Amino acid sequence: MAEDLLFEIGCEELPASFVEGALNALPELLRERLAALRLDHGGLRALGTPRRIAVIVPGLASHQPDLEEELVGPPVSAAFKEGKPTKAAEAFAQKVGVSVEALERVATPKGEYLRGVRREKGRATVELLPAALTELVRAIPFRKSMRWGSTALAWGRPIRWFVALYGGAVVPFSLEGIASGATTFGHRFLSPGPIALTGASDYVEALRRARVLVDPAERRQAMLERLHVKAKELGGELIDDPFLVGENLSLVEDPQVVAGSFESRFLEIPEGVILEVARGHQRYFGVRGADGKLLPRYLAVVNTAEAPELIVRGNDRVMRARLSDAHFFLRTDKKQPLASRRDALRGVVFQNKLGTMLEKAERIESLAGALGAALGAGAEAIETARRGAHLAKCDLVTLMVGEFPELQGSVGRSYASAEGVESGVADVIEEHYRPKGAHDEPARDVPAALVAMADRLDTLVGCFGIGLKPSGTADPYALRRACLGVLRTALARGLDLRVSQALVAARTCYVEQSKAVAGADDELGTFFRDRLKGLLVEIAPADAVEAALGVAADRPLDAQARALAIAELDGATRAKMGEVFKRATNIAKEAPDGAPTRGGEPAEARLYDRFFEEKGAIEAAAAAADYATAFARIGALAPALADFFQEVLVMADDPEVRANRLRLMRAIGDTCSGLARLEVLAVG
Repeated sequence: MAEDLLFEIGCEELPASFVEGALNALPELLRERLAALRLDHGGLRALGTPRRIAVIVPGLASHQPDLEEELVGPPVSAAFKEGKPTKAAEAFAQKVGVSVEALERVATPKGEYLRGVRREKGRATVELLPAALTELVRAIPFRKSMRWGSTALAWGRPIRWFVALYGGAVVPFSLEGIASGATTFGHRFLSPGPIALTGASDYVEALRRARVLVDPAERRQAMLERLHVKAKELGGELIDDPFLVGENLSLVEDPQVVAGSFESRFLEIPEGVILEVARGHQRYFGVRGADGKLLPRYLAVVNTAEAPELIVRGNDRVMRARLSDAHFFLRTDKKQPLASRRDALRGVVFQNKLGTMLEKAERIESLAGALGAALGAGAEAIETARRGAHLAKCDLVTLMVGEFPELQGSVGRSYASAEGVESGVADVIEEHYRPKGAHDEPARDVPAALVAMADRLDTLVGCFGIGLKPSGTADPYALRRACLGVLRTALARGLDLRVSQALVAARTCYVEQSKAVAGADDELGTFFRDRLKGLLVEIAPADAVEAALGVAADRPLDAQARALAIAELDGATRAKMGEVFKRATNIAKEAPDGAPTRGGEPAEARLYDRFFEEKGAIEAAAAAADYATAFARIGALAPALADFFQEVLVMADDPEVRANRLRLMRAIGDTCSGLARLEVLAVG
C-alpha cells in the first residue's frame, strides 16, 4: 500500500535566491535518497515561500521490496591461503551477510571466484524516513548558510518547525531540538496562528485559507494578475520584467500590489534610468501609458497591504530620493557633450598590463573596422560601427553610470540621441554590450555586432596573452561569457567569422602591448572550440557537432550549418556512416599513390561505380555549402561501402589488388573527409 508524504521545513524569511535554489535542488535530493532506499513513488512536487520549503511525494511505497542480489567476490586464489580464508574472503562474506563456508565457488573466463547471494528483508517506510529526512535537511544547498543559538546545523535561515506526515501519521524525528509534527503556520501578519494538518492532500488548501500561496506557480499567476489589474486601474500597462517577477515571487507569501508615484518632472530622466532605480534598488515594476510613454507611477509587490497608504508613503519617499540623485546627475552630465568625455578615459584603467579604457576604445574602433572588412560588411555599416565604437565607452565617465554602472551603454545611447547623434550610431553604444547573459539576445544590427565582437575579442586576446585565463570555476574577467558573446553574435547575425583571423587582428591592435599579448592564439582557438561545441550541442546531436567541428571549428557559422545538416540524417544512417567511415579512414592511411580502377569483385565494382556516380555531386554540393545535399549523397554511399567491407577482403594477398582497394578507400576518404570527420559519428 502506498501513501503520500508531506515534508515541510518552516524557517525565518529566506532571501529570494535562497528560495529558488532550494526548490530547484529539493526534488532531486529527495529522489536520490528514496532511490537508495528502494522506495517507489510518484512525481515529486516542490513547494515553498520565504518562510517554508516543502515537498509532496505522492504514492510513496509503504515498504521496501525484499532484496536478493547476487554478488561476485574476490578470486579464490586471493580468498584462501593454505586452505584458510583471507581478510578478502571474510570481508566479502560480511558484505553478503553469510559465513565464509556458505559462499560458493564459480568458474568464470577469468578463473574461479567466490559468489554469494545477499538477502535483505524489506523494511517499513516509516522506519526509513526519519534518517532520510534528517539527511535531506542537511543536504539542501545555500549560497551562504548561518548558525543560530548553539546549533551545529548550518542552514539558510533559522529553522522553526518541521511538518512530516506519511499518510495521516507523523514521521517522528528531531533535529537540533526541533521535533517533527503535523502543525504548520499561516501568513506571519494576516493569519499567524498554527494550522493542524491531516496529510498532504489538504496542505495547499489549508495554507491558502491562511493567506499563504505555497505553490510558486499559483503565486506567480496571482501576482501577475494583480499587477496587470492595478496597471489598468492607473490607465496603463505593466512593463514586463522576468527578473522582477522571479525576485518578488520569492519575497512574499501572498502577493499584494500597491501603486506609488513620483513627480512628472523626473520623466526628463532617461526611461532606462528610472526603471533601473525602481528595479535594481526597490524591486518595483514600471507602468507604460497608452501612448507608449512611461507613466510617473510604479507598482510594488508587498506581503501585506493592510495599511497601503503607509507603504506607499515610504516607497514614494525612497523613489523620490533616488530619482532626485539621478536628476542631478543628468543635469550635470548634459553640461558636457558625450564625445568630449573620451579623453577622460585615460584615467580609467582597463587592466594594469593592458592599458587604459581609452586605449581599449581605440583598439575596439580599429578592430571593428577590420572585422567588418573581413566579414564583407558594407562601407556604411563599417563606418557606423567605427563611429559607434568611438563613443561606446564615453558614458563610463559620466556621473549617471558612476552611480548606476549597470546602465552603461543605455545612458550613452540616451545622451547621444539627445545630442542629435544618428540612431544607428547611438544603437551601437547601447547594443555592443549585448548579449549580457545567457538569455539576452545579441546585438540586432551588423554595426553593433561588429563592435560587440571587437570589444570581447580585445578582452580575450589581452587577458589570455598576459596569462589571465579561467581556472576551474574561477573566471574573474568573465572570459567564458565574452567568448560565448562573440560566438552567439556571429551565429545570430549570420556572420562568417574566422576565429583565427579575428584573433590575429585583435592581437595586432595591441600596439603598445604587442609583446605582452603574443602567443596565446592556439590556446584561445581551443577555448573558442570548446565554447562553440557547448552551443551547438543544444541544437544538434553531440556526434554530429564533433564531426562538424573536426573540419570547421574555425568558422562557427559554417560548423553550425554542417552539424545541422548531419543532424537531419536519421540515426541509423548516421550510425552506418560512422561505422564504415571509421574503417575506411583507418585503412586509407596505408594507400599508395595513384588513382583506383574498377575492381573485379562484385561488391568492389558496385562501390567503385556508386562512388564515382556520387563524387561530382558531393564535391559540387560541398563547394556551394549545400551540406544537406552533400551529406545525403554520402549517406547514400554508406550502404555500398558497408557491403564492400562485408564481402571484400581489403588486405588481399595479391599486392596489386590490395593497393587498388586501398586507393579506392583513400579516394572516398579524400572526397568526404573535407565535409566532416564522419568517422566520429556514433555507432548504434
